[in-house]
Amino acid sequence: MASPQVSRQTLRIIDANLNRIGEGLRLLEDLARLLLNDTSLTQQLKTLRHKLIISDWSFNQQLLQSRDSEGDVGINIKAPEQDKQRELPIVVVANARRVQEALRVVEELARIPGTTPKLNSEKFKQARFSLYTIERTLLSKLLGKDKIKNIPGLYVIIDTQALDGRSHSEVASQVIRGGAKTVQLRDKLQSKKELLPIAQQLRELCTEHNVLFIINDHLDLALASDADGLHLGQNDLPVKLARELLPIGKILGCSTTTIDQAITAETEGADYIAVGSIYPTSSKETAKVVGLERLRQIRQAVSLPLVAIGGVTKDNAAEVLAAGADSVAVISAILKAESPEEATRQIVAKLEAQK
Repeated sequence: MASPQVSRQTLRIIDANLNRIGEGLRLLEDLARLLLNDTSLTQQLKTLRHKLIISDWSFNQQLLQSRDSEGDVGINIKAPEQDKQRELPIVVVANARRVQEALRVVEELARIPGTTPKLNSEKFKQARFSLYTIERTLLSKLLGKDKIKNIPGLYVIIDTQALDGRSHSEVASQVIRGGAKTVQLRDKLQSKKELLPIAQQLRELCTEHNVLFIINDHLDLALASDADGLHLGQNDLPVKLARELLPIGKILGCSTTTIDQAITAETEGADYIAVGSIYPTSSKETAKVVGLERLRQIRQAVSLPLVAIGGVTKDNAAEVLAAGADSVAVISAILKAESPEEATRQIVAKLEAQK
C-alpha cells in the first residue's frame, strides 16, 4: 500500500519551521563563535544545525515547491514589540525560543503519515532538549563577558595562611591600589561561618573598585557572598555541575595541569583556565611543576583565557605572558612582600610592558 501524500499546506508549515530553525541556530552559532570566541559552544551549535539538515533531495524539492513567500499572510503581521531595539541577551533568548518552538512544530508534524522516514520526530525532540542546555550556557557566558574582560592582567590570590595574621581586607585594598584586576579568597583552614563575613567584605571592596572577586573551592560561599565567580580544582565539584548550580552571569575557573584537563574544563563550561604550577612554589610545595612548554601546549588546545599560576614573580611574569598566558596568578611574591601594594605595582608594570 502506498504511503499517503503530505498536503501542500503541511509541507509549507514544515518548510517555514525548518527555515526558522536554521536561521536561529546560525545566529546563535555566530554569537558563540565571533562574539564570545567560544570553541565548545560554537561546535555544539554547528553540530546541532548540521544534524537537522534534511538530506532527502526529493523531500526538499517538495518543500521548495510548496513555498509561497509572497502569499504568506504572516509577512504583514507584527508583534507590538517586534521592531524595538533589543539587547543581546534578549536576542539570544528570543532566537533560542524561536528555534525551540519550530523544533516542536516539526517534531509533531513528523508524526503525520507520509513524513516518516523523511522526518525523524525523535531527532527534533532531542535537538530541542539539547538547545535548552545550550541556551543557558550561551546566555551565562554572554552575561559574564564583561567580567571576563578583567581576567587579563594580575590575578591575586588572598590566601589566609600566607597572610601571617594580616587583615584580608587591608591586603586586598593594597593589591587593588597596586593594579590587581582579580582577587581570589582562598582558605583551607577556617570554617565557612568564619569566612562568610570576610568574603562579604572583600566582595564590597572589589565591587567598589570594579575588580573581580572569586571564591576558591566553595560554591556555597560564592553564592552566599554574591561573588563574581568560583574557582575549582581537579578534586572539587565537577565543572559541569558547578556551571549548572551557579547563577547565570557568574564566571567559573578551573585549575589544570594537563591538556586533556584543560579541554574538558572548556567543554564543560569553564570561563577561564588556570595552568600550573609553572615554576616551583612555596605556596603549595606538593604542586606538580608543568613548566612553560605545557602552558604553550594548552594555549594551542583551548580558546579560553589562561591564568598561569605557581612561582610567578616580577622577574618571570613577562616570559609567562609570552608563552601564552592572558594573566598571572600570584600569592607569595605579593603577600609575603613588605609592601603588597608595591609588589603588585611592580608585577603589573612588567605585564603591561609585555603587552
